[in-house]
Amino acid sequence: MSTLAARAGPSARAALHPGAILPRPVTREPVTPMTPQPALALALLLAVAGPAAAGDPRAGRAKAVSCQACHGLDGLSKLPDAPNLAGQVEPYLVKALTEFRNGTRRNEVMSVAAQDLTDADIANLAAYYGGIQIDVLPPS
Repeated sequence: MSTLAARAGPSARAALHPGAILPRPVTREPVTPMTPQPALALALLLAVAGPAAAGDPRAGRAKAVSCQACHGLDGLSKLPDAPNLAGQVEPYLVKALTEFRNGTRRNEVMSVAAQDLTDADIANLAAYYGGIQIDVLPPS
């Protein structure tokens, strides 16, 4: 490409190379700095985050006795329609159980089973099943 075409801009380059795909010009919007408002940010974080799942795995194991028919006390499913719970991350388990309890998520069995769970029960079950260590072995 000639120096003249490079200085002339994209339209001159397109004239020299018809059918060439040219990059779009980059435009940048001015960045407006945000004023930090720590109290508001903390309040929003607490409102969105909900209760922390600081459960007790020992209490979760005791509560998991009622879950073992389908999910197993070891968290490995005993039924084809029930998922494995061993090694699931705690926030996922808390979210799923809370949604079953509140009716946001529905399942014939779980909607009934989770109905009487307290927030502490949910946190404890999540801590127990989430704390089970599993080994993943790829097929040989």
